[in-house]
Amino acid sequence: MKKTTIAILAGGLMFTACSTPKQTQSLSIANGGKVWASLWQQRAAEYKALCFQAYNTAKLRLDEALKNPGNKPLAVVTDIDETLLDNSPYDAMRAIANQEYSPETWKAWTAKAEADTVPGAPTFFKYAASKGVEVFYVTNRDEDERAGTTKNLQKYGLPNTDDTHVLLRQGSSSKEARRQQILAKYNIVLLCGDNLPDFDMLYDNHPDEQSRTATTEQLKREFGNKYIVIPNVSYGDFENALFKYNYKLTGRQKDAIIKANLKTDKQ
Repeated sequence: MKKTTIAILAGGLMFTACSTPKQTQSLSIANGGKVWASLWQQRAAEYKALCFQAYNTAKLRLDEALKNPGNKPLAVVTDIDETLLDNSPYDAMRAIANQEYSPETWKAWTAKAEADTVPGAPTFFKYAASKGVEVFYVTNRDEDERAGTTKNLQKYGLPNTDDTHVLLRQGSSSKEARRQQILAKYNIVLLCGDNLPDFDMLYDNHPDEQSRTATTEQLKREFGNKYIVIPNVSYGDFENALFKYNYKLTGRQKDAIIKANLKTDKQ
C-alpha cells in the first residue's frame, strides 16, 4: 500500500513538473518598444496623417518638376519597406515573442507577399506613372526575395514592377550605385524613403549619431523638396547608430544601452 501511494505521489510530481510551463525571459525594453511602435503604425490616425502629408508633398513637388522636365525623362525613386509596404505584422510577431531580427524569419515573411501598403503610397506612384514618370524601387531586400517582392507590389497594381525597375541589393547595402545607374538615363526628381541612407551617400558607412545629425542639418533644404521621408519608429539606422552597428547584441544588452542614453525626468 505504501509503495502504491509513493508511486502515485511520484507520478503526480512528475506530471506537475512536465505540465508547468517553462519560464520565458521577460519582454525586453527594445522589443516592448517595437510592439508599441507596430501598434502605432497599425492603429494611429496620426501615422496615416503623416504618410498622407508626405505623399501630398511629393505630388506637389512632382507637379512642379513636370512644368520644367529638362533634357532627360523624369523618375522617382522609392524604398520599399515602411515606405511603400507595411511590414508591421512581421515586426510585431517577432517582438511580442521577444525574438531578435533574423534573415530567416524576415524572408519567410516577404515570401508570403502579404504586406499591406503605406497610406498614400499607391496613389502617388500610380499618379507619377500616369504622368509618364518612371518609378524605380531601390530596396535592400536580397535577390532571393525578388519573387515575393514583385508579387506583393503587383498585388496592388503598382507601376514598373519589372526587373529593370525593381533594384535589389547586390552585395553592398549602399544604394548610391543604384541611384547613379538610374541617373545615367533619368532625372531623379524625388526620392522617397523611411531611412536616411535611402536619400544620400553621406549616410553610408555606419556614421555615428553625431555624424547623422550633422549631415541632416547640412541637407535640411532637401527634406520636403527632393527628399520625402515616411515615418518609421520601428527600426532603421537610428537604432543601428545607437547600438554602434553591433548586430549581435542581446535584448538585455540593448536595454542597458537604451537606459544609458535615454533622457528621463529626475524625481
